[in-house]
Amino acid sequence: MTFQYNQVFVENAATIAGPYEAKGPLKKYFDKTFDNLYHGEKSWETAEAKVLEDSIRTLLHKTGKTKEDIDVIFSGDLMNQITSSCYSTEKFDFPFLGIYSACATSVEGMILASSLIDGGKVNRAIAATSSHNMSSEKQFRNPTEYGAPKPKTATFTATGGACILLTNENTGIKIESSTIGRIIDYQQTNPFHMGAVMAPAAADTIYRHLTDLNRKPEDYDLILTGDLGTYGKEILKDFMKQEYGIDISKNYNDCGTMLYDLESQKEVQAGGSGPVCSALVNYSVILDLLKTKRLKRVLWVATGALFSPTMVYQHENILSIAHAISLEVIQ
Repeated sequence: MTFQYNQVFVENAATIAGPYEAKGPLKKYFDKTFDNLYHGEKSWETAEAKVLEDSIRTLLHKTGKTKEDIDVIFSGDLMNQITSSCYSTEKFDFPFLGIYSACATSVEGMILASSLIDGGKVNRAIAATSSHNMSSEKQFRNPTEYGAPKPKTATFTATGGACILLTNENTGIKIESSTIGRIIDYQQTNPFHMGAVMAPAAADTIYRHLTDLNRKPEDYDLILTGDLGTYGKEILKDFMKQEYGIDISKNYNDCGTMLYDLESQKEVQAGGSGPVCSALVNYSVILDLLKTKRLKRVLWVATGALFSPTMVYQHENILSIAHAISLEVIQ
């Protein structure tokens, strides 16, 4: 299902990045970074909630807004019962809707916020998300303590908090359209190869977005997927050609391969993942490129693996989803 919007714009965004992300090529674009995974807290879980809280406070400071100016916030993360989002947003007393699409959560939030704004129900809405390398690895790929090696296809959960403020006031950067993803089962069972799990969902959403709007890949300056990593990125390009006859290679990249220096940061394996991975990229460098009009239209396709440790232990297939949103510079 694809929507086009009339009056939804990006007011601003905020990004708080962790120590590994601070060593990557995008450091100068982040609002803040921190150098310890505990971030002054007693646990990784409370650290994640704190960094998401910090990103929301930073966004309010950048935009000069108070809690009374925000009609609703959408937020989600990887923690059980999206507790990071609950514990962080409680500090602000916003009307709150908790959401979950795994690593596609950021774009799900933007779609929901855009729909409420375009429908005239609210004037301003925040979409937020977070992830933390150790809280996520502890939950999904445990135990982490003994340092077992991982296969080269494994991705690295990004640490940080990121949020974006959408408004009905014209700021020059418009939320132009979106496509809601479908749950895809490509019979993948390996939790250490998220690229293979999520690439078919990304392909399905990109194809439906282009078809619904009668567009071609070249209608976008850049097509970005969420966090397929180096292997999933290649799978997606091949999949699009073989299944749909569409070549996206000329203007396509993956946020998981952009967040880190894959040559020097060997610990990230195939690249970044986690809900905050693509949000850190898009709310920092991509938004900067749009503000300065070096990019005019971007299609961001956030990808998510919809699984739990229980289902993996039971050897069930790992489901995936991808949501897309188009950002466009207008005169």
